Amino acid sequence: MKAPLSRFAHTRSGDKGDTVNIGVIAWREEDYPVLVRELTAERVKAFFGEMVKGTVERFELPNLGALNFLLHESLGGGGTVTLRVDAQGKTYGAALLRMEIDV
Repeated sequence: MKAPLSRFAHTRSGDKGDTVNIGVIAWREEDYPVLVRELTAERVKAFFGEMVKGTVERFELPNLGALNFLLHESLGGGGTVTLRVDAQGKTYGAALLRMEIDV
């Protein structure tokens, strides 16, 4: 069965230059293993498609029940030079919550 990520986690995102930083935090402790299994760096990169030109890195924070993703080369050069509407990557986390995951 598939369900949107938003049923299992909430997010916070922002920029570091031309890199988007997305924190994904499980709503419940028992949901964290689902996040680890379903949210791979490869799946996150595929979800955003051409918006992410560089690599995606994933960091696990099991003591917080969270994952952190760095999406390199995803802001068109960074907040001060990009022509993108979301120059600081604030909506990337909300967009990721739409991803369908297997439960």
